[in-house]
Amino acid sequence: MKIAIVGGTGKEGRGLAVRWARAGHEVSVGSRDAERAREKAAEMSAPGATVTGGDNVTVSAAADLVLISVPYAAHAETLQELRTALQGKIVIDIAVPLVPPKVTQVQLPAGQSAAMEAQEILGASVKVVAALHHISSTQLLGPDAQLESDVLVCGDDLAARDLVIGLCAQLGLRGLDAGVLRNAIALESLTPVLLHMNKRYKGHGAGLKIVGIPS
Repeated sequence: MKIAIVGGTGKEGRGLAVRWARAGHEVSVGSRDAERAREKAAEMSAPGATVTGGDNVTVSAAADLVLISVPYAAHAETLQELRTALQGKIVIDIAVPLVPPKVTQVQLPAGQSAAMEAQEILGASVKVVAALHHISSTQLLGPDAQLESDVLVCGDDLAARDLVIGLCAQLGLRGLDAGVLRNAIALESLTPVLLHMNKRYKGHGAGLKIVGIPS
C-alpha cells in the first residue's frame, strides 16, 4: 500500500514511517518544505525499507492512504490545503486538540473533536479514521521496541476501520474497533489525561490496555 504521512518529519511521523516501511509498504513523508522531507526520508531509510519524501500535496495525491500528523494549531489549515488531494482516500487523523501550556487538561474544540472537524473539512468522499492518539512517540522511534498499548480506532466506515486495525498490527500494536467517528471525542480527550499521568507518576509513555476483549 502507498502510505503518505503528512507531518512525517516529526517524532510521531518518523516512527510510523519506519515501521510501516519495514512491513513492506511504500511510505512517503510530507512537509511544507519538500527538501527537508527528502532529507529526513533518506535518514529513515534502510535496506529493504525505503522511505521517500516530498511536499505535503504531492505525497498525499500519490498515496492510497494518508495519515495526518501535525499539531492541532496547523490541523485545519493543512487539511484545507490538502482537500483536493485527499478526495476518495482513507485519512487517519491522529491529531489531539491540545492547548499549550495546559496540555494536561481536556480542551474540546469548536467541532467537538479534531477528527470530526477533519471530516467536515474534507467532505463525504473521504473516509476519516481517528486512531493512534495514545502511543508514545518515544516508543515508536525505537523500531525494534515492543509496544504494549492498544489502539482505539473509530470512524464511520467499517471497512476503513478494519483496514486501519490491520495497519496497527503491522506496527506491533493491537487495534480495537471503538465505533463511529463521534467517539473520537472520547479518544482525543484521553490524551491529556495520559499526559497528566506521565507528569504525576514520572512516566514517559503512559498508554491504554483494554481487558476483557479476546486477542
